[in-house]
Amino acid sequence: MQITFYKYEGTGNDFVMIDNRDLHFPKHNTKLVAHLCDRRFGIGGDGLILLENHPDADFNMVYYNSDGNPSSMCGNGGRCIVAFAQHLGIIEHQAAFQAVDGLHHATTFDSGLVSLQMSDVDKVEIHEDYVFLNTGSPHHVTFVNDLEHWDVKTQGSKIRYSELYGTAGSNVNFVQPVDDMTFAIRTYERGVEDETLSCGTGATAVAIAMHALGKTQAQKVQINVEGGTLEVAFDSSEKAYQNVFLKGPATLVFKGEITC
Repeated sequence: MQITFYKYEGTGNDFVMIDNRDLHFPKHNTKLVAHLCDRRFGIGGDGLILLENHPDADFNMVYYNSDGNPSSMCGNGGRCIVAFAQHLGIIEHQAAFQAVDGLHHATTFDSGLVSLQMSDVDKVEIHEDYVFLNTGSPHHVTFVNDLEHWDVKTQGSKIRYSELYGTAGSNVNFVQPVDDMTFAIRTYERGVEDETLSCGTGATAVAIAMHALGKTQAQKVQINVEGGTLEVAFDSSEKAYQNVFLKGPATLVFKGEITC
């Protein structure tokens, strides 16, 4: 089988993107998905995304982690599939698409940036040494003093597989403040089981967690990830964080074909 694919990245979070509107891709073949995401024997990516038709929205997003398993929402992947849909001529500058966590709206800009509306967050669990919240995917947020030299894979794995989160696990974000509107983060992603250069739902989780903790009063926060810079904006109330938007670059790297 020959597969045409596109490679996209958003602040270093990279994805194998496939136009599956004709449903040609064997979407239940998790071994094939893992093979395509393999950086040595396949194309390489933090995940694989299928763009499919949807009866009411502009398109449907089907997301897999690099281990081949279907996963929860991916913010950078969501921004990249919007750029992909624009490349295919499905949308112009506005998009409404269905993902695993519901309907999302997005806007593309001529600068190459994509702004994606994320899910509302109505619960932020504040504990003594960490914060937990779900921004379409579950995220554990904790502070460290020396982020640059932090062993993200080892320490993230310990938390991800700890009794806190059981078999489902959680993504883990390590945070160091830059100023009262800017935070640097590094993220361990479940499903990838390693650090990624960027995590969109993680950046969103950190921005909201910092506001909930009183570390920032800003409702537009800059998040410095290993692969670049993301912006998270939101409206806050006593009950929820709403109108949450993740904004950053989404770039086509290359197009290719692979025989499997």
